[in-house]
Amino acid sequence: MIYVETISGNTMSEQFLEIVERKGKGHPDTICDSIVEAISIALSEEYKRYAGRILHFNIDKALLSAGKVEKKFGGGKVLKPVEFIVGDRATFLVGNRKIPIKEIVIESARKWFKKNLRFFEPEKNLDIKLALSEGSVELINIFKESAKIFPANDTSAAVGFYPLTPAEKIVLELEKYLNSENYKILYPETGEDIKIMAIRKGDELNLTIAMPFIASLIYSEKEYFERKEKVLNSIKKFLRKYSGTFHINVSLNALDKKGHGIDGVYLTLLGTSLEDADSGQVGRGNRVNGLISVSRPIGTEAVAGKNPVSHVGKIYNVFAHYLAKKIHQKLEGIKEIYVYMVSKIGSPTNEPEVVSVKVIPEKGIRLMDISGKITELIEKELSDMPHFCELLSKGKLSIN
Repeated sequence: MIYVETISGNTMSEQFLEIVERKGKGHPDTICDSIVEAISIALSEEYKRYAGRILHFNIDKALLSAGKVEKKFGGGKVLKPVEFIVGDRATFLVGNRKIPIKEIVIESARKWFKKNLRFFEPEKNLDIKLALSEGSVELINIFKESAKIFPANDTSAAVGFYPLTPAEKIVLELEKYLNSENYKILYPETGEDIKIMAIRKGDELNLTIAMPFIASLIYSEKEYFERKEKVLNSIKKFLRKYSGTFHINVSLNALDKKGHGIDGVYLTLLGTSLEDADSGQVGRGNRVNGLISVSRPIGTEAVAGKNPVSHVGKIYNVFAHYLAKKIHQKLEGIKEIYVYMVSKIGSPTNEPEVVSVKVIPEKGIRLMDISGKITELIEKELSDMPHFCELLSKGKLSIN
């Protein structure tokens, strides 16, 4: 059932207070999400190769336990590697063929670290433990026959929205800039574990940024603060293009204290606090649009690692944002849109129990002007669910 209604009031960007967070690609929670999603994509491909279709699995229960290092200006050493514990369910046999689950998990994790963290050597700095078992009979039976549409394997709710506010865009773009290849060439001493918290009060935007510096490239406290000042200036320069929108205040590594030596600065050996300070867990990071917008409705499902053709906790969370964006871009007269979706276990994934669309229309736009078009567009996109799930299974749709 599809419901469309208008809601009164201000859009998010018109409200006085807004809070937005993003955990960058080197944050332990983002790393954990990214690795299990890489495993999900690799498993999906392996199942299609062996069985011609994706089989039962969910790799969304995982923990990255922080290691231990010894740091000093100019370097240090790893004393204990990071531990990656991954669990939940998978299909181990296709007929008489054994699926190399352990090898897929190890290869996917190591490959992700090599690609995304310049100073992390997974062969040395990472221990991997598997706690994967066969799934329940009921869930395995969903995948016994090849089908274009699978039944939902859970009763779940999701929400998506569009467009992003200017504050949300700034947070997203700034982290991507700071973790870009070009930026790391210009400022190789900066690590990947970037976290940005934004608080907007009217037209004032306060950004608190945490970003480690690489110990092997910083030789003294004096040099640290000199480099930090240059990095802070580069951030302010990047943000100048938004000066017409907001008055922006920036704080970088707010815990730093001059005169405290190695204990008063934010240094890492590997570019991430995962090396010794902070652990990571699936579902604690960014929502599927790359942000943690706590002023907005937020879904509670952990999306990363879930099955892309049957687990509605994954499919609907991504699909709700996808629908909100599609509707906003296709139809005129909508200032802001929210899409809520609820599944019923056992029902086809393209037949949700409820799709609730709430829109803030432009002045002069009536519900009767847009509701029919919104319903028609949603029905069209639901009918193309197999293609959407295929894109999801190949990693073509962002989940963090």
